[in-house]
Amino acid sequence: MGRHGIMLEMEDISQQLEPLRVRLDEARSYLRLEDKRTELSNLEQIFTEPGFWDDQNRAQKLSKQAADLRAEISDFEAAAALCDEAQTANELALMENDETLAAEAAAACTELAGALDAIELSSWFTGEYDHGDAIVSVNPGQGGLEAQDWADMLFKMYMRYAQNHGWGVEVLDAPAGEVIGIDHATFIVSGRNAYGMLQAEQGTHRLVRISPTDEKKRRQTTFAGVEVLPVLPDDIEVAMDESDLRIDVYRASGPGGQSVNTTDSAVRITHVPTGTVVTCQNEKSQTQNREAAKKILRARLFELEQAKRDAELAELRGTKTEASWGNQIRNYVLYPYQLIKDVRTGVETGNVDGVLADGELDPFVVAYHRWRVGVGKE
Repeated sequence: MGRHGIMLEMEDISQQLEPLRVRLDEARSYLRLEDKRTELSNLEQIFTEPGFWDDQNRAQKLSKQAADLRAEISDFEAAAALCDEAQTANELALMENDETLAAEAAAACTELAGALDAIELSSWFTGEYDHGDAIVSVNPGQGGLEAQDWADMLFKMYMRYAQNHGWGVEVLDAPAGEVIGIDHATFIVSGRNAYGMLQAEQGTHRLVRISPTDEKKRRQTTFAGVEVLPVLPDDIEVAMDESDLRIDVYRASGPGGQSVNTTDSAVRITHVPTGTVVTCQNEKSQTQNREAAKKILRARLFELEQAKRDAELAELRGTKTEASWGNQIRNYVLYPYQLIKDVRTGVETGNVDGVLADGELDPFVVAYHRWRVGVGKE
Protein backbone atom coordinates (compact mmCIF):
# COMPACT_ATOMS: atom_id res chain seq x y z
CA MET A 1 0.00 0.00 0.00
CA GLY A 2 1.40 3.43 -0.93
CA ARG A 3 1.81 6.39 1.40
CA HIS A 4 -1.80 7.53 0.78
CA GLY A 5 -3.38 4.08 0.70
CA ILE A 6 -3.13 3.81 -3.09
CA MET A 7 -1.78 0.55 -4.54
CA LEU A 8 1.45 1.37 -6.41
CA GLU A 9 3.41 -0.80 -8.79
CA MET A 10 6.81 -1.36 -7.15
CA GLU A 11 9.89 -1.59 -9.37
CA ASP A 12 11.45 -5.06 -9.28
CA ILE A 13 15.26 -4.63 -9.21
CA SER A 14 15.95 -8.37 -9.59
CA GLN A 15 17.30 -7.85 -13.11
CA GLN A 16 19.67 -5.11 -11.90
CA LEU A 17 20.78 -7.25 -8.98
CA GLU A 18 21.55 -10.43 -10.92
CA PRO A 19 24.69 -9.18 -12.78
CA LEU A 20 25.93 -7.67 -9.49
CA ARG A 21 25.52 -11.05 -7.81
CA VAL A 22 27.56 -12.62 -10.62
CA ARG A 23 30.31 -10.02 -10.11
CA LEU A 24 30.23 -10.74 -6.37
CA ASP A 25 30.72 -14.47 -6.99
CA GLU A 26 33.60 -13.69 -9.37
CA ALA A 27 35.19 -11.49 -6.71
CA ARG A 28 34.89 -14.30 -4.17
CA SER A 29 36.89 -16.47 -6.56
CA TYR A 30 39.68 -14.11 -7.68
CA LEU A 31 40.19 -12.66 -4.20
CA ARG A 32 40.94 -16.17 -2.82
CA LEU A 33 39.27 -15.15 0.43
CA GLU A 34 39.89 -18.42 2.29
CA ASP A 35 43.61 -18.19 1.48
CA LYS A 36 43.61 -14.60 2.73
CA ARG A 37 41.84 -15.56 5.97
CA THR A 38 44.44 -18.29 6.54
CA GLU A 39 47.28 -15.87 5.80
CA LEU A 40 45.81 -13.30 8.18
CA SER A 41 45.41 -15.91 10.92
CA ASN A 42 49.06 -16.94 10.49
CA LEU A 43 50.20 -13.31 10.70
CA GLU A 44 48.18 -12.70 13.85
CA GLN A 45 49.84 -15.73 15.39
CA ILE A 46 53.27 -14.28 14.53
CA PHE A 47 52.31 -11.02 16.26
CA THR A 48 52.03 -12.90 19.57
CA GLU A 49 55.52 -14.39 19.36
CA PRO A 50 58.01 -13.13 21.98
CA GLY A 51 60.31 -10.41 20.61
CA PHE A 52 58.18 -9.79 17.52
CA TRP A 53 58.10 -6.02 18.09
CA ASP A 54 61.85 -5.81 18.67
CA ASP A 55 62.45 -5.65 14.92
CA GLN A 56 60.42 -2.54 14.08
CA ASN A 57 60.94 -2.69 10.30
CA ARG A 58 59.70 -6.28 10.10
CA ALA A 59 56.87 -5.58 12.54
CA GLN A 60 55.63 -2.58 10.54
CA LYS A 61 55.85 -4.48 7.26
CA LEU A 62 53.85 -7.46 8.56
CA SER A 63 51.36 -5.21 10.37
CA LYS A 64 50.63 -3.36 7.13
CA GLN A 65 50.29 -6.68 5.32
CA ALA A 66 47.74 -7.80 7.92
CA ALA A 67 45.84 -4.50 7.69
CA ASP A 68 45.59 -4.85 3.91
CA LEU A 69 44.27 -8.40 4.25
CA ARG A 70 41.68 -7.30 6.82
CA ALA A 71 40.56 -4.50 4.51
CA GLU A 72 40.17 -6.83 1.51
CA ILE A 73 38.16 -9.34 3.54
CA SER A 74 36.05 -6.59 5.13
CA ASP A 75 35.33 -4.93 1.76
CA PHE A 76 34.05 -8.21 0.32
CA GLU A 77 31.95 -9.02 3.38
CA ALA A 78 30.40 -5.54 3.24
CA ALA A 79 29.55 -6.05 -0.44
CA ALA A 80 28.01 -9.45 0.29
CA ALA A 81 25.89 -7.90 3.05
CA LEU A 82 24.71 -5.17 0.66
CA CYS A 83 23.70 -7.83 -1.87
CA ASP A 84 21.62 -9.66 0.77
CA GLU A 85 20.15 -6.36 1.96
CA ALA A 86 19.12 -5.34 -1.56
CA GLN A 87 17.53 -8.72 -2.28
CA THR A 88 15.61 -8.84 1.01
CA ALA A 89 14.38 -5.24 0.73
CA ASN A 90 13.33 -5.85 -2.87
CA GLU A 91 11.35 -8.99 -1.99
CA LEU A 92 9.60 -7.28 0.93
CA ALA A 93 8.85 -4.17 -1.15
CA LEU A 94 7.13 -6.28 -3.80
CA MET A 95 5.28 -8.35 -1.21
CA GLU A 96 4.06 -5.39 0.85
CA ASN A 97 3.92 -2.79 -1.94
CA ASP A 98 6.13 -0.53 0.22
CA GLU A 99 7.76 2.57 -1.31
CA THR A 100 10.27 2.97 1.51
CA LEU A 101 11.54 -0.59 1.17
CA ALA A 102 11.72 -0.18 -2.61
CA ALA A 103 13.88 2.93 -2.15
CA GLU A 104 16.11 1.05 0.30
CA ALA A 105 16.51 -1.81 -2.19
CA ALA A 106 17.48 0.59 -4.99
CA ALA A 107 19.94 2.44 -2.73
CA ALA A 108 21.57 -0.82 -1.61
CA CYS A 109 21.84 -1.91 -5.25
CA THR A 110 23.59 1.34 -6.21
CA GLU A 111 25.93 1.11 -3.21
CA LEU A 112 26.73 -2.51 -4.10
CA ALA A 113 27.69 -1.52 -7.64
CA GLY A 114 30.12 1.08 -6.25
CA ALA A 115 31.58 -1.39 -3.75
CA LEU A 116 32.18 -3.96 -6.51
CA ASP A 117 33.83 -1.28 -8.68
CA ALA A 118 36.26 -0.56 -5.83
CA ILE A 119 36.98 -4.26 -5.23
CA GLU A 120 37.64 -4.89 -8.92
CA LEU A 121 39.85 -1.83 -9.21
CA SER A 122 41.96 -2.92 -6.23
CA SER A 123 42.38 -6.38 -7.78
CA TRP A 124 44.03 -4.80 -10.84
CA PHE A 125 46.87 -3.45 -8.69
CA THR A 126 49.37 -6.29 -9.01
CA GLY A 127 52.60 -4.28 -8.81
CA GLU A 128 54.84 -4.70 -5.79
CA TYR A 129 54.14 -1.19 -4.48
CA ASP A 130 50.64 -0.56 -5.87
CA HIS A 131 48.90 -0.99 -2.51
CA GLY A 132 51.27 1.39 -0.73
CA ASP A 133 51.95 5.12 -0.41
CA ALA A 134 52.92 7.53 -3.18
CA ILE A 135 55.28 10.46 -3.66
CA VAL A 136 53.63 12.99 -5.97
CA SER A 137 55.36 15.96 -7.60
CA VAL A 138 53.65 18.71 -9.59
CA ASN A 139 55.84 20.96 -11.75
CA PRO A 140 54.91 23.88 -14.03
CA GLY A 141 55.56 23.27 -17.73
CA GLN A 142 55.23 25.60 -20.70
CA GLY A 143 53.22 28.74 -20.06
CA GLY A 144 55.41 30.93 -17.86
CA LEU A 145 53.81 32.38 -14.73
CA GLU A 146 50.45 30.98 -15.82
CA ALA A 147 51.91 27.47 -15.53
CA GLN A 148 52.80 28.13 -11.90
CA ASP A 149 49.16 29.00 -11.23
CA TRP A 150 48.07 25.85 -13.08
CA ALA A 151 50.47 23.74 -10.97
CA ASP A 152 48.88 25.23 -7.85
CA MET A 153 45.39 24.35 -9.12
CA LEU A 154 46.46 20.73 -9.70
CA PHE A 155 48.16 20.60 -6.29
CA LYS A 156 44.92 21.68 -4.58
CA MET A 157 42.91 19.22 -6.69
CA TYR A 158 45.06 16.33 -5.47
CA MET A 159 44.82 17.54 -1.88
CA ARG A 160 41.02 17.35 -2.17
CA TYR A 161 41.14 13.98 -3.96
CA ALA A 162 43.26 12.52 -1.16
CA GLN A 163 40.87 13.97 1.42
CA ASN A 164 37.92 12.36 -0.40
CA HIS A 165 39.62 8.97 -0.06
CA GLY A 166 40.58 9.44 3.57
CA TRP A 167 44.28 9.36 2.68
CA GLY A 168 46.90 11.21 4.68
CA VAL A 169 48.99 13.92 3.00
CA GLU A 170 52.41 15.21 4.04
CA VAL A 171 53.53 18.25 2.04
CA LEU A 172 57.31 18.21 1.74
CA ASP A 173 57.88 21.19 -0.52
CA ALA A 174 55.53 23.73 -2.11
CA PRO A 175 57.28 27.12 -2.43
CA ALA A 176 55.31 30.05 -3.81
CA GLY A 177 55.76 31.11 -7.43
CA GLU A 178 57.27 34.41 -8.51
CA VAL A 179 53.91 36.18 -8.80
CA ILE A 180 51.12 33.60 -8.64
CA GLY A 181 50.79 29.89 -7.95
CA ILE A 182 53.64 27.65 -6.84
CA ASP A 183 57.14 27.00 -8.11
CA HIS A 184 56.55 23.24 -7.64
CA ALA A 185 55.04 20.86 -5.11
CA THR A 186 56.13 17.52 -3.67
CA PHE A 187 53.99 15.59 -1.21
CA ILE A 188 53.49 12.08 0.15
CA VAL A 189 50.04 10.50 -0.03
CA SER A 190 49.54 7.72 2.52
CA GLY A 191 46.71 5.22 2.30
CA ARG A 192 45.56 1.95 0.84
CA ASN A 193 46.18 1.74 -2.93
CA ALA A 194 47.43 5.35 -3.03
CA TYR A 195 50.31 4.59 -5.41
CA GLY A 196 48.22 2.28 -7.58
CA MET A 197 45.41 4.79 -7.93
CA LEU A 198 47.57 7.87 -8.47
CA GLN A 199 49.63 6.30 -11.25
CA ALA A 200 46.70 7.36 -13.45
CA GLU A 201 47.83 10.98 -12.97
CA GLN A 202 51.43 10.58 -14.15
CA GLY A 203 52.05 12.76 -17.19
CA THR A 204 51.35 16.19 -18.66
CA HIS A 205 48.13 18.09 -17.89
CA ARG A 206 47.01 20.85 -20.32
CA LEU A 207 44.85 23.82 -19.33
CA VAL A 208 43.02 26.20 -21.70
CA ARG A 209 41.39 29.30 -20.17
CA ILE A 210 41.21 33.09 -20.17
CA SER A 211 44.44 34.29 -18.59
CA PRO A 212 43.82 35.75 -15.11
CA THR A 213 46.88 37.98 -15.49
CA ASP A 214 46.30 39.25 -19.05
CA GLU A 215 44.62 42.69 -19.14
CA LYS A 216 43.30 41.91 -22.66
CA LYS A 217 41.66 38.71 -21.35
CA ARG A 218 43.16 36.52 -24.05
CA ARG A 219 42.92 32.74 -24.11
CA GLN A 220 46.01 31.01 -22.73
CA THR A 221 47.24 27.42 -22.93
CA THR A 222 49.46 26.19 -20.10
CA PHE A 223 50.97 22.89 -19.01
CA ALA A 224 52.06 21.14 -15.82
CA GLY A 225 53.76 17.79 -15.28
CA VAL A 226 52.80 15.26 -12.60
CA GLU A 227 55.23 12.58 -11.39
CA VAL A 228 54.12 9.68 -9.19
CA LEU A 229 56.63 7.43 -7.39
CA PRO A 230 56.21 4.68 -4.79
CA VAL A 231 57.34 5.20 -1.20
CA LEU A 232 59.94 2.45 -0.98
CA PRO A 233 60.19 0.15 2.06
CA ASP A 234 63.40 0.60 4.05
CA ASP A 235 64.62 -2.89 3.11
CA ILE A 236 64.73 -2.09 -0.64
CA GLU A 237 68.34 -1.69 -1.78
CA VAL A 238 69.01 1.45 -3.84
CA ALA A 239 72.52 2.39 -4.95
CA MET A 240 73.01 5.83 -3.39
CA ASP A 241 76.58 6.59 -2.33
CA GLU A 242 76.82 9.51 0.11
CA SER A 243 79.91 10.74 -1.77
CA ASP A 244 77.71 11.23 -4.87
CA LEU A 245 75.42 13.66 -3.04
CA ARG A 246 75.78 17.43 -2.95
CA ILE A 247 73.71 18.81 -0.09
CA ASP A 248 72.86 22.51 0.09
CA VAL A 249 70.89 24.22 2.84
CA TYR A 250 68.98 27.46 2.60
CA ARG A 251 66.29 29.42 4.37
CA ALA A 252 62.76 28.07 3.95
CA SER A 253 60.21 30.49 2.52
CA GLY A 254 56.46 30.74 2.85
CA PRO A 255 53.70 32.08 0.60
CA GLY A 256 54.74 35.17 -1.32
CA GLY A 257 58.38 34.55 -0.55
CA GLN A 258 58.04 35.40 3.13
CA SER A 259 60.58 33.75 5.39
CA VAL A 260 59.02 31.18 7.68
CA ASN A 261 62.20 30.16 9.42
CA THR A 262 65.10 32.07 10.93
CA THR A 263 67.53 29.22 10.27
CA ASP A 264 68.75 27.48 7.12
CA SER A 265 66.44 24.48 7.49
CA ALA A 266 65.49 23.87 3.83
CA VAL A 267 67.52 21.20 2.04
CA ARG A 268 68.45 20.64 -1.61
CA ILE A 269 70.13 17.35 -2.51
CA THR A 270 71.75 16.82 -5.91
CA HIS A 271 72.70 13.32 -7.02
CA VAL A 272 75.74 14.30 -9.07
CA PRO A 273 76.03 11.19 -11.35
CA THR A 274 72.44 11.52 -12.63
CA GLY A 275 71.81 15.23 -12.05
CA THR A 276 68.68 14.40 -10.04
CA VAL A 277 67.70 17.27 -7.72
CA VAL A 278 65.35 17.01 -4.73
CA THR A 279 64.28 19.78 -2.36
CA CYS A 280 62.40 19.75 0.92
CA GLN A 281 61.57 22.66 3.23
CA ASN A 282 58.27 21.96 4.96
CA GLU A 283 59.59 19.91 7.87
CA LYS A 284 60.52 21.69 11.11
CA SER A 285 64.24 20.97 11.12
CA GLN A 286 67.11 20.61 8.69
CA THR A 287 67.57 16.98 9.77
CA GLN A 288 63.92 16.14 9.03
CA ASN A 289 64.09 17.89 5.67
CA ARG A 290 67.27 16.01 4.81
CA GLU A 291 65.68 12.63 5.61
CA ALA A 292 62.52 13.47 3.66
CA ALA A 293 64.58 14.59 0.66
CA LYS A 294 66.60 11.37 0.76
CA LYS A 295 63.37 9.35 0.77
CA ILE A 296 62.27 11.09 -2.45
CA LEU A 297 65.74 10.73 -3.97
CA ARG A 298 65.77 6.98 -3.24
CA ALA A 299 62.45 6.62 -5.05
CA ARG A 300 63.66 8.60 -8.07
CA LEU A 301 66.92 6.68 -8.34
CA PHE A 302 65.00 3.41 -8.00
CA GLU A 303 62.72 4.53 -10.82
CA LEU A 304 65.73 5.37 -13.00
CA GLU A 305 67.17 1.90 -12.43
CA GLN A 306 63.83 0.31 -13.25
CA ALA A 307 63.64 2.39 -16.42
CA LYS A 308 67.09 1.27 -17.54
CA ARG A 309 66.06 -2.38 -17.17
CA ASP A 310 62.69 -1.82 -18.77
CA ALA A 311 62.64 0.79 -21.52
CA GLU A 312 59.04 -0.06 -22.33
CA LEU A 313 57.95 0.85 -18.81
CA ALA A 314 59.81 4.16 -19.03
CA GLU A 315 57.97 5.01 -22.25
CA LEU A 316 54.59 4.09 -20.76
CA ARG A 317 55.13 6.25 -17.69
CA GLY A 318 56.43 9.11 -19.76
CA THR A 319 59.22 9.94 -17.33
CA LYS A 320 61.18 11.83 -19.99
CA THR A 321 58.39 13.66 -21.83
CA GLU A 322 58.28 17.44 -21.73
CA ALA A 323 55.25 19.14 -20.18
CA SER A 324 54.18 20.76 -23.44
CA TRP A 325 52.13 20.41 -26.63
CA GLY A 326 51.39 16.91 -27.86
CA ASN A 327 52.40 15.13 -24.65
CA GLN A 328 49.32 15.74 -22.48
CA ILE A 329 47.35 12.92 -20.91
CA ARG A 330 44.37 15.13 -20.11
CA ASN A 331 42.93 18.42 -21.36
CA TYR A 332 41.14 20.87 -19.06
CA VAL A 333 39.23 23.45 -21.12
CA LEU A 334 37.62 26.32 -19.18
CA TYR A 335 37.07 28.60 -22.20
CA PRO A 336 35.34 28.97 -24.69
CA TYR A 337 33.44 25.97 -23.26
CA GLN A 338 33.94 23.83 -20.15
CA LEU A 339 35.19 20.29 -20.65
CA ILE A 340 37.78 17.98 -19.12
CA LYS A 341 38.77 15.06 -21.35
CA ASP A 342 41.32 12.28 -20.86
CA VAL A 343 43.30 11.69 -24.04
CA ARG A 344 44.00 8.03 -23.22
CA THR A 345 40.52 6.81 -22.35
CA GLY A 346 38.19 9.37 -23.92
CA VAL A 347 36.39 9.90 -20.59
CA GLU A 348 35.10 13.46 -20.28
CA THR A 349 32.97 15.70 -18.08
CA GLY A 350 31.62 19.24 -18.23
CA ASN A 351 31.68 19.50 -14.43
CA VAL A 352 35.06 21.22 -14.24
CA ASP A 353 34.44 22.62 -10.75
CA GLY A 354 33.66 19.12 -9.46
CA VAL A 355 37.05 17.93 -10.66
CA LEU A 356 39.30 20.93 -9.99
CA ALA A 357 37.66 22.29 -6.83
CA ASP A 358 36.20 19.13 -5.30
CA GLY A 359 38.74 16.53 -6.45
CA GLU A 360 36.17 14.30 -8.19
CA LEU A 361 38.81 12.38 -10.14
CA ASP A 362 37.60 8.81 -9.69
CA PRO A 363 35.84 8.55 -13.09
CA PHE A 364 39.16 9.39 -14.78
CA VAL A 365 41.28 7.23 -12.47
CA VAL A 366 39.05 4.17 -12.73
CA ALA A 367 38.72 4.53 -16.52
CA TYR A 368 42.51 4.76 -16.85
CA HIS A 369 43.03 1.52 -14.95
CA ARG A 370 40.28 -0.22 -16.93
CA TRP A 371 42.10 0.92 -20.07
CA ARG A 372 45.49 -0.12 -18.67
CA VAL A 373 44.44 -3.70 -17.89
CA GLY A 374 42.29 -4.04 -21.00
CA VAL A 375 38.91 -4.36 -19.29
CA GLY A 376 36.14 -3.70 -21.79
CA LYS A 377 38.43 -3.80 -24.81
CA GLU A 378 37.42 -5.83 -27.80
